[in-house]
Amino acid sequence: MDGRDLVRSVSVVGSGRASLGLRTVRASWRRRRLDAAGLPRRGPERARVPGQVQGVEPGPGGGLIRFGRSELRIVVAANGAVFWGWDGAGPQPSYALAGSGPEPDPRAVLEPDKDGGWRVVAERMTVVVSRHGAVQVCTPGGVTLRRYLPPRWWEPVDGGAGRWMQRSEVAADARFFGLGGRSSGPRLRNGRYRLWNTDPGRAFGPGDDPLYLTMPVQLVVADAGTHLVFHDTTWDGTVVLREGEEGAGSGHDRAGHCEVRMDGGPLRCWVVVGTPARVLHTWAALTGAPALPPAWALGHHHARWGFGSEQEVRRIVAGYLERGLPLDAVHLDIDHYDEHRVFTVDQERFPKLPVLAEELRRDGVRLVSIVDPAVPAEPGNTVYESGSAADAFVRDAQGRPVRGVAWAGESVFPDFTHARVRAWWGGLYEERLEQGFAGFWHDLNEPTSFSAFGEPTLPRSARHALEGRGGDHREAHNVYALCMAQAAYEGLRELVPGERPFLFSRSGWAGLQRYGGTWSGDVATGWPGLRASLSLVLGLGLCGVPYSGPDVGGFDGSPSPELYLRWFQLGAYLPLFRTHASLRAGRREPWEFGTEVLEHARVALLERRRLLPYFVTLAHLARRTGAPYVRPLWWGAPEDRALRDCEDTFLLGDGLLVAPVLEPGADRRAVQLPRGRWYDTVTEEVYEGPGQVTVEAPLSRIPVLARAGAVLPVRGADGGLELEVWAPARGRTGSGLVVPDPGDGWDEPEIERYVARRQGGRVVVTRDREDGVTAPPYPVRLRGLG
Repeated sequence: MDGRDLVRSVSVVGSGRASLGLRTVRASWRRRRLDAAGLPRRGPERARVPGQVQGVEPGPGGGLIRFGRSELRIVVAANGAVFWGWDGAGPQPSYALAGSGPEPDPRAVLEPDKDGGWRVVAERMTVVVSRHGAVQVCTPGGVTLRRYLPPRWWEPVDGGAGRWMQRSEVAADARFFGLGGRSSGPRLRNGRYRLWNTDPGRAFGPGDDPLYLTMPVQLVVADAGTHLVFHDTTWDGTVVLREGEEGAGSGHDRAGHCEVRMDGGPLRCWVVVGTPARVLHTWAALTGAPALPPAWALGHHHARWGFGSEQEVRRIVAGYLERGLPLDAVHLDIDHYDEHRVFTVDQERFPKLPVLAEELRRDGVRLVSIVDPAVPAEPGNTVYESGSAADAFVRDAQGRPVRGVAWAGESVFPDFTHARVRAWWGGLYEERLEQGFAGFWHDLNEPTSFSAFGEPTLPRSARHALEGRGGDHREAHNVYALCMAQAAYEGLRELVPGERPFLFSRSGWAGLQRYGGTWSGDVATGWPGLRASLSLVLGLGLCGVPYSGPDVGGFDGSPSPELYLRWFQLGAYLPLFRTHASLRAGRREPWEFGTEVLEHARVALLERRRLLPYFVTLAHLARRTGAPYVRPLWWGAPEDRALRDCEDTFLLGDGLLVAPVLEPGADRRAVQLPRGRWYDTVTEEVYEGPGQVTVEAPLSRIPVLARAGAVLPVRGADGGLELEVWAPARGRTGSGLVVPDPGDGWDEPEIERYVARRQGGRVVVTRDREDGVTAPPYPVRLRGLG
């Protein structure tokens, strides 16, 4: 018996929540017993490396290279991505890939290389394989972007799942990004990063790792080029990063290093090379186009754990309306459930929820419901009974339903890795729709089972369908939330076929963007939490999830008026703009922080409403190109090292640069500018990049700069769309894209392109079409000419 576990058990039982504490103690010991009986014991292992090349078998897009103790399959896809899998692993089955995956590129061939190695030459890269199994990724010009050393496996002597490790090197100037939602990013410094979706059980800040949404996706930016690497295995693992140093030691550069260790699964990898925009476009083609949120979901959301009643919701909404503050959605947390039971309503506190939803919708406000995966194991509970009849719940190695602890008490968990279970769960959202809900946020779906000690999740020995292949929770854990999102999205598509579903999830994996977005989870209230929330949004966007945002103000605690306002001002320029707080936290309504904060928050809300057509355009472009709404400064100039190291400023699309205030007491701040002319959107003061400038940042606003020549779709004073054009520099032109959203359905509107040109002392704006140049059909407002 572990003495530390005993101490944790006593501390939980002695806490204020003794009833829940006793349950979590029992659940923790039960999970430990199940794993002791159901997991294979780790016995003697044998180490293995590939050996030397023995032969090859050419195939479409590449071929198979046989080594003495392994084999390597290489395939160049028609979209330019390169796949390789050791031990002959193919691209499928994969939870990340959309559909059946891309077709091979018939132009790519496997051919001999020097010293007994082989290579595959593709349009965007060359992959060189040495005779010992080292793999090199090179640019078409022959510059090495990454070099993988031969992998190593450790396999049980008596058979079963083995673990593996692979090391690689990158250029000394390279910078790492990605790996899902990381609070210490977006640039990933030296350290160890775990690939295991985890509820930290408390509010988190910078440096807390892992968090809710991890992905084995790295984006690496260096002078030689940008590349994305995806290790397609869902097992628990770690990534150890060490940045390189230029001129280290005796004057020679020291390469950057990456070590990936996985507890199981295939060693298979995708690599994409190109500009950041091309890389993300190819990644979206591989893993699926981002879901398009309805236009209202790009407005302002107000949430709280603890609204308490219909009357309280009405009071909050009336507060927004009376003060002239835009509000687009209200989110109900678990307190609106009947005793925390999913797909129920507390009839005492919310007796007429459909009526409330209809009243709010008339005022332009939608209701959004939380949905947790845990189902209370209570005879007579409708969801439990129907799920039991459908054999929907995760079972242990002996075939018994696995029980954990959630807010509703003893609970069971659907096995979303089974198509039949996903169909059953998707149908349950009909109850939510009948209650008037228009959107859904998935919580506690890592999955979380409250625990007095040990991991707060299901036993690793729990059995899952894994699409008919069968396996345990070690393989299913990281994709549990992804499959839950798929169940909801596909169910809503059937239940409301004419409307785009609105869904975001606390946890997920590569490919989550196909079904919706995510949010920060329980970010700590404080200035470090504010900085962490920006890191998460930037990092997730570079992993292909463009729609995300934090809990404005932090989840737990009471922010100062200044901190709340600065967080609110940042949130106004992020894809998901949502205030939220826990049951124990201070309130988050703007008027709770005094008259000055209220007026400054009003400015931010009105500016978000004015920019809504721009956010709609960014959402449509993300769906078609994979480009995130929120982009690092180096997005258009990855060769600029100063931009690669800038983490406190971001681009919103191509046209705007946002410099949030992330420190207390600041009324001005330094801003790193990309090349070109930039205008302060309030004062219209002109700044020239590249370089660093100091800009004013009074409490009333954060600095937002517009790129010279930008054409931005905005909401005019009459509510219609107008074009805001920032004057291009003399001798230069500018442009912008506009996607007018016809509604919340599935119509694919045309992408409109507008060009701004200097002609003498005038600026002329035209619409460029395939059939010629025409005048814009919208009013034009010219700015930047003084």
